[in-house]
Amino acid sequence: MLLPETASPANVLVDLIDGVGVLTLNRPAVLNALDLATVRALTRQLDAWAHDPAIRAVLLRGSGERAFCAGGDVRALYELQRQGAPELVCYFDEEYALDCRIHRYPKPTIALMDGVVMGGGMGISQGCTHRLVTERTRMAMPETAIGIFPDVGASYFLSRLPPALGVYIGVVGDTLSGADAVASGLADRLVPSALFADLRALIAAIDAEAWPAAPTQTKIPSLLTAPVLAAVERHFGHGSVEEILASLAGETDPLLRPWVERTQGLLAQRSPLMLCVTFAQLQRGRRLGLEDCFRMERTMMEYSFAHGDTMEGIRALLIDKDRNPRWRHRTVAEVGREEVEAFFG
Repeated sequence: MLLPETASPANVLVDLIDGVGVLTLNRPAVLNALDLATVRALTRQLDAWAHDPAIRAVLLRGSGERAFCAGGDVRALYELQRQGAPELVCYFDEEYALDCRIHRYPKPTIALMDGVVMGGGMGISQGCTHRLVTERTRMAMPETAIGIFPDVGASYFLSRLPPALGVYIGVVGDTLSGADAVASGLADRLVPSALFADLRALIAAIDAEAWPAAPTQTKIPSLLTAPVLAAVERHFGHGSVEEILASLAGETDPLLRPWVERTQGLLAQRSPLMLCVTFAQLQRGRRLGLEDCFRMERTMMEYSFAHGDTMEGIRALLIDKDRNPRWRHRTVAEVGREEVEAFFG
C-alpha cells in the first residue's frame, strides 16, 4: 500500500479507516476541481489498492463543505488549447481512463457526493457502487452552457436512465438536489450531511446497512416532482431538439409554467450546436458499451475544442465573464446534420 506522503501531492489526501482506503480531493479553493496532477494521483492510488488484501473498499470525498468536485479545471484546459499544449490531450485520455477504471474497479467504491457535484465530479462518482448524496448536494451536467457536451462517461450513465430523463439532464443541465439525484437514478441514498463528519461511523453504517433517516428538508427545492417528471417524459422523448422546443412551447398546464419557462430560459442560453450534438451523443450512447462510450467522447472532445463552441463558451462564462457567448448558430434550426455528425469522426 502506498503511504499518504508519497502517494500524491497535497491536492489528494490518503487515509485508511477500518480497511477502507479514503481518497480526499483537497482543492477546496477551486471546489475540488480535477487538474491533471489530481487525476494522476487518484489513478496511482486506485491502482495500488486494487489488489491489496488490506483494502476492502475505497471511499472518495471532497474537502470542505462546499463541494465534492465541481468538475475539470476548465480554465486550465482553455489555456492549454490556446497554447497548443500536448497536456490537453493527456488530460482527457487520463481522466477518461480514471473514470472507466472506477466503473470497473474490483472492490466496492463509495462516493460521498456532498455539496457541488458537476462534470468531472460526476465522472468519478457515477461508476461507484455506493453513491451517497445529502441535503447540500447540487448536482448537474451543465456542459452545454459553456459550449461543451456532457462527457466523463455521460454517454453511458445518462443514456441508461429513462430516455427522456437522460436527455433532459444532459441537454438542459439544470441543477438537481440530493433528493432529485436519487429520484433520477444518479444516486443510491440520501443521507444527512452530518453523517460524513465521522467516517468510521459512516463505514460501520454501510457495513451494517443501518442507514439513518433521510433529511426531511433540503436547501435546494426538489426539481423533479411527479408532475415535472411526467412533463419531462412528455416533452423530452421527441426525436430532435427542435421537436423538444416546440413541445415545450405547446405546454398548456398553468401549474407547469414556472418549470417550462425556466427550462426554456436555460435552453436559450445554451450553445445551439452543442444541444444538437448532446442529443445525438445520448442516442448513440444507448447502443454502446462503457469503453466505447469513452472512446466516442474522446473523439468528440478533441473536435469540440478545435471546431466547436467550446473555446468561446469558456471565454464568455469563465475567462472574460461577459456572459455573452457568440455561438456559431443563433438557433437550433440553423444547425446542419453534417455539422453534428462531424463530432463523431
